[in-house]
Amino acid sequence: MEKLLLVKYSEIFLKGLNRPWFLNLLLTRIREAVKGLEAKAWLSDSRVYVSGYTDEAAVIEKLVKVFGVHSVCPAIEMEKDDFSLLEKEAVSLMKDIKGTFKVNARRSDKNYPLESPAINARIGAAILKQCPDLSVDVKNPDHILNVEIRKKAYMYVKVIPAVGGMPVGSNGKACLLLSGGIDSPVAGYMLARRGVSLCAVHYYSFPYTGERSKEKVLTLAKQLRNYCGAFKLYIVPFTNIQMEIHQHCPDEYTTLIMRRFMMRIADRIAEKDGATALITGESIGQVASQTMEALACTDAVAQRPVFRPLIGFDKEHIIKIAKEIDTYETSCLPYEDCCTVFTPRHPVTKPKLEKAELAEKGLDVETLIQEAVNNVDVIEI
Repeated sequence: MEKLLLVKYSEIFLKGLNRPWFLNLLLTRIREAVKGLEAKAWLSDSRVYVSGYTDEAAVIEKLVKVFGVHSVCPAIEMEKDDFSLLEKEAVSLMKDIKGTFKVNARRSDKNYPLESPAINARIGAAILKQCPDLSVDVKNPDHILNVEIRKKAYMYVKVIPAVGGMPVGSNGKACLLLSGGIDSPVAGYMLARRGVSLCAVHYYSFPYTGERSKEKVLTLAKQLRNYCGAFKLYIVPFTNIQMEIHQHCPDEYTTLIMRRFMMRIADRIAEKDGATALITGESIGQVASQTMEALACTDAVAQRPVFRPLIGFDKEHIIKIAKEIDTYETSCLPYEDCCTVFTPRHPVTKPKLEKAELAEKGLDVETLIQEAVNNVDVIEI
């Protein structure tokens, strides 16, 4: 008999003939997550198991953040042939529990002599006989004792919810424009939850934004890593570009032109890193640069699809997710990013593409982009 963790998944069940590939990728992500915790993860009979650990709580904390994991169940593994042993362990699991319960048996081994209803009845009777604080409620129980009959028998009561989604790496790679704000970390989290691997770009305008601003973004990147796995963060020097825009472009168009440069640079970095899309944290109508017309103008310079998972969210919804993934407090630290530098008093809200292009005529766009890309600082997160 052994204590272990039974790791459940959800969407992967729908993958048909491709399911083994997704399961093996999920197993890889789980092994990466528990590395250094003396835990062993393996796949058997379409189930993922983790054992060998000394600190169960630490392992669970890692597992519930792995995309693709639906829930984690602290379980007991035992031989299935001696049914009296199953009854004994069921009583042991339930003896300190009060309220109502039911037994939920699943018999994957169809050669097992007892069918699921019979397992439910016999184990339920044993519990009722020895646990006077419990009564049966098969429709709405306070507790469910799960019994799985596979190559061995597994029992568990506690089911700990996890993040769900798809394993990172199962749906391509995208480049996240990571500011120091609330929105962009949430956007990266949401795309990674759908199986997308990340790299990230941050625009740094020294001396207008200081070292604390950069450290804030590094902290956000590390918090994302807990869910997304390792990725590269590209710190792009952006001061010269902003100065040139401020000096040579119409004031009302400066924010829009800055966003267009960000898209162009992210495109170049995505090309080098093998990313086939860009991700931003924009929500339509939230600020002047996020109107439908403004987004069309910035997308016009992108060579890749631009994913905006927050496009229809209000701020309260975004903040709720940021708090759930522990990025909110970091994002609220009072260290400004480059988007607050040289902000115009009256930014254009319904720009025309031809006017935006005309406003850039006074800039050596290619030289400015190449200079920034050549001086990028790459950090392994």
